[in-house]
Amino acid sequence: MKKLMYVLFFVPMLFLAQENKGFILDVTEITVKLGQDASFVQGVKAWKECYLENNGDDKWNMWRRIQGEGSVYVITGRMANWAEFDAPPKDANKECYHVVMNLIMPHVEKIKSSLARSIPDWGSSEALANTGLVWVTNFKVNNSTTFAEVVKDVGAAMVSQGEKRTAYWYGVIGGDPDDADYFISNPYEKFSDLDMDEASVWEVYEKAHGKKKMMETRNKFRGCLEDAWSYLYKRMADLSN
Repeated sequence: MKKLMYVLFFVPMLFLAQENKGFILDVTEITVKLGQDASFVQGVKAWKECYLENNGDDKWNMWRRIQGEGSVYVITGRMANWAEFDAPPKDANKECYHVVMNLIMPHVEKIKSSLARSIPDWGSSEALANTGLVWVTNFKVNNSTTFAEVVKDVGAAMVSQGEKRTAYWYGVIGGDPDDADYFISNPYEKFSDLDMDEASVWEVYEKAHGKKKMMETRNKFRGCLEDAWSYLYKRMADLSN
């Protein structure tokens, strides 16, 4: 997305040191005012039309959160490195800024921006075709070293048992004290895919290492967790690019 929402909304971001691996995920969470979803969506459509007419070439995904308080939309985009933040605003952003101010911002209650670094060693390297949904689980941890050890161990057990489930791990870069430290995104094509019966990761781990080892590893994992929560998001194809 290359600074897209930074340019549009002037949301400050906190850049802190992090592992130099994987791409940077730019995440902008937008809470829409009560009863103004339709107007907000029409505003985003108008902005996208303007952006493309002015030869804008950035790529992004727009997601609508299914559960939780309020009406929340999330815009995500990838950057290969920090240098992309140095690029000046493109003409398309400048030409369409009036659409943001007149047709989008009046319907926005609040905006939160965050950054994360993908961790390809922990999850899948290939994208799921036709992703329509993502189930995102967030983890706040008290011991990153132990957390990483367990995630890698469980991942290896999944592979050893032939479980090739698509999943993407991210480490959060800075942010508010209550933010997650890591999150995993599990993609699905459609809602009916959620009805499929699958063994849990701990059932697979037990199959690979036995119940005693599974219990030890699961307790180790729970011991390094401060909190965990998850949301399901639906991709808005007509608002994405």
